[in-house]
Amino acid sequence: MAQTPEAKVKARIKAILEHHDVYYAMPIGTGFGNAGVPDFLCSVNGKFLAIEAKAGDNQPTALQEKHMREIRNTGSVALVVTERNMGLLEGTIKLLKEN
Repeated sequence: MAQTPEAKVKARIKAILEHHDVYYAMPIGTGFGNAGVPDFLCSVNGKFLAIEAKAGDNQPTALQEKHMREIRNTGSVALVVTERNMGLLEGTIKLLKEN
């Protein structure tokens, strides 16, 4: 079975996280309270990083944006990562590890 474009983005994100020894979990959005939570919840050098994976021109939903805004309001980092901005993820991890 072929991977969807978003599954390919998630696979690349996983590879980057594993390369940098970043702890991550991928919550499953269900009717039990996780809807809208970012695809990856990570700890980088004791700092919280949330990642929403999107492919192509797809954008986060209003609920996903709400969760990411709430995460950012705590002083944590929330990113939308696509196949076109993997460098943003790499750079963010490096910054979080340095500080």
